[in-house]
Amino acid sequence: MSARDSREDAERTFGARANGKGGMEEIYERSPTRVDLAGGTLDCWPLYLFLANPVTVNVAIDIFTHCHLTPRTTPEIELISDDLGVRRSYANLDAALADTDPNFELYRAHLRFFQPVSGFTLRTRSESPVGGGLGGSSSLCISMIKAFNRMRGTWMRTDEMVRIASHLEAQVLVKPTGTQDYFPPIFGGLCFIEYGVPGPRVETHPIPKDVFDGRFLLVYTGKSHHSGINNWQVIKNYLDGDEHTRSCMRELALVSKRMQAAILSRSWDELPGLFEEEFKARVALSVGFSSPEILRLKELASQHGAIAKICGAGGGGCVMIWCPERQAGRVRDAVAAAGFQALPALPWEEARA
Repeated sequence: MSARDSREDAERTFGARANGKGGMEEIYERSPTRVDLAGGTLDCWPLYLFLANPVTVNVAIDIFTHCHLTPRTTPEIELISDDLGVRRSYANLDAALADTDPNFELYRAHLRFFQPVSGFTLRTRSESPVGGGLGGSSSLCISMIKAFNRMRGTWMRTDEMVRIASHLEAQVLVKPTGTQDYFPPIFGGLCFIEYGVPGPRVETHPIPKDVFDGRFLLVYTGKSHHSGINNWQVIKNYLDGDEHTRSCMRELALVSKRMQAAILSRSWDELPGLFEEEFKARVALSVGFSSPEILRLKELASQHGAIAKICGAGGGGCVMIWCPERQAGRVRDAVAAAGFQALPALPWEEARA
């Protein structure tokens, strides 16, 4: 799936050590979220099978999800969501799985899959705004999968981790899910994900921070979104033979291929026009991808020579604004003055020795 799925990765094992206090040391994992630059929705099965191996382009950002997993030597389980300010305690795994609290459905999906044989405390936190369109729940899935693998002393290849994460989220949403959101939490950096009959194949690249850091601005609209609704309607319309939907999807696939080529050739002057084309094709798919807040941010951005890009399935959430060179600070001040929340986020890749 990637050159980074090497034999060294495959032989890597994890574990937790006893803390001498009747339990085990805490396992901590964090994963970045992402901004999709082009090709969102193309990652949804089976759409990509009809679009000549389309590519999704996204970049990891330094907004993280956090997972703290502390194994116990006893069967008790404690689940804690710092974001929701809720916690639940259970006598054992069966009691945890029998609960119906919707706040912990994503946790229960992981517990049903991993079937841990001993108790633990699982605590999570996300830095992403709720419904931010940054792939926060997908990032949290990856954080939890990494943590449970460490607790069990097991490993997973990238393709296995992505497949399991997407299936677990589909169980929670009761809708089909795409897979682009799981690669930045695993790899970081800039991801080109090609889709076709073999499934997704990812190619990762370093982030050109000299370009991105002076132009990249992330803004929260103040309104959350629900990606499953918008994407499911697109899938349904496409499979029902709606030619307008099919035409828009072909346009999105073309724009995404051109975005990949522009980034690889460092043709940065082409990006604003491609972001604009992507915006037009996406909102043509459904008015649900836009919102009054998104349109207001688009107008504000244009007043300063910048381009707004819907994050995820839109309808709210976050908007990435691509600014003129070294003008992100000026645009940040303008959107803040208009009452929007500019997030302190930049593209991210893990430092490597």
